[in-house]
Amino acid sequence: MPKVLVIDDDRDICFLMNKFLTRHGYETLESYSPKKALEVLDETQNIDIVLCDYRMEGMDGKTILLKIKEKYPAMPVIIITGYNDLKTAVDVMKLGAYDYVTKPLYPEEILNTIQTALQLPPEMQTVAASSNGTTEATAKIKKANNGNGGYIFGNSPVFQHLIDQISLVAPTDYSVIIYGESGSGKEAIAQEIHKKSKRSAFPFVAIDCGSLSKELAGSELFGHEKGAFTGAINQKIGNFEVANGGTIFLDEIANLPYDIQVSLLRVIQERKMRRVGGTKDIDLDVRILIASNEKLWDAAQKGRFREDLFHRFNEFTIELPPLRQRKDDIMVFAQHFLEKANEALQKNVKGFSPEVEDIFKNYVWHGNLRELRNVVKRSALLTDGDLIEVRSLPFEISNYRKLQFENNGEQYVGAPPPQQMAPDTMRTVRRLPFENSLKEASIDLEYELILKALKETNFNKSKAAKLLNIDRKTLYNKIKLYQELNNR
Repeated sequence: MPKVLVIDDDRDICFLMNKFLTRHGYETLESYSPKKALEVLDETQNIDIVLCDYRMEGMDGKTILLKIKEKYPAMPVIIITGYNDLKTAVDVMKLGAYDYVTKPLYPEEILNTIQTALQLPPEMQTVAASSNGTTEATAKIKKANNGNGGYIFGNSPVFQHLIDQISLVAPTDYSVIIYGESGSGKEAIAQEIHKKSKRSAFPFVAIDCGSLSKELAGSELFGHEKGAFTGAINQKIGNFEVANGGTIFLDEIANLPYDIQVSLLRVIQERKMRRVGGTKDIDLDVRILIASNEKLWDAAQKGRFREDLFHRFNEFTIELPPLRQRKDDIMVFAQHFLEKANEALQKNVKGFSPEVEDIFKNYVWHGNLRELRNVVKRSALLTDGDLIEVRSLPFEISNYRKLQFENNGEQYVGAPPPQQMAPDTMRTVRRLPFENSLKEASIDLEYELILKALKETNFNKSKAAKLLNIDRKTLYNKIKLYQELNNR
């Protein structure tokens, strides 16, 4: 029976991996501490493979990988990284990891990766870097990114038009601006463009510009030379260099520091780049796709985005509609996410009750596909029968008709057209005739402030509660109180 050592400071992950791998004929050892894991390796006989999380308290996955390889060079190590964390994947593969898997974890993927690793002879279980700094990790990343990440396309006329636009622009080398709300699938659209382009055999690299600090953005994008700044103990290849020949996707580009925008403009104009601290120009052949949840022209007018950079990018634009404007697609996506949840949870939930379908079709999905996916995953976990029922939905989803109300017929930013809204959400909430009671007048004023906060946060209750300096539960209670008073 093969032995697997699972290293993760998340006890729930260890428990689930233990249960799943044991069921498939593996003996599983668990360690919640990287330091303790090294002791387990020394003390335990015949451990065949290590499954290790990258981000842990006390010691990251890179450090523990080096320590394992120092003592047990033939030991296959699989690293668990964040979703699409390409930099980490490249780094750990260079250092000798056999492979990596990304979160969210899919048990079948982990099982297949372990099985493949154990079938290879020891001399093939370490990936070595070549002299020019590229590794087999790049080839693996190319393959991993050629798919659409589990994303599917809907059936609505709006989405069919979107597919036509992708088919039109994909074969070209045009830069593309993808506009869409958070969670609407901008990266998946970029992947689809890459997959249908002549660059599909080369890497697709996705970067979240909002996560790049001003100090390290240049290094992340363009790399750096050894000694370029404090802490630069080795040469580092930037993401543009990794993507050479392929496509780089810059998500939420309006968040990119202004000085980095200047460097990016040079890259686009000259098709050359220079690592931080370097003196040599590197030729680039990279297609650039960008995304934003705000209009870049507006950001340019406000001085937050270079106007000349905007014009360089603005060769083709794709508008990704929010989920609430694609009612016909909601259940298509929901069923797809349910299938994925069934795979991860080893369940066989077949679908959704008619009441849940009605709620899904009429709820205003502020978080778009990301919110829908998380709701389906949570509901599938709580479901014991064949269908997901209302009782398995989060409170804010099942009670949306009470919580998502309008004032005097005004429509808040991002809401669906009136004809697409549920009757309950179109109902005008009348102001209570509080004229004589100071207490009642106070409640009336409180209601106005709550409604204003909800509109300012696009009816996100958590953000509204924070804006009002109260907790979420208090906000729900106050909304419920007003609804009861209004119904009297």
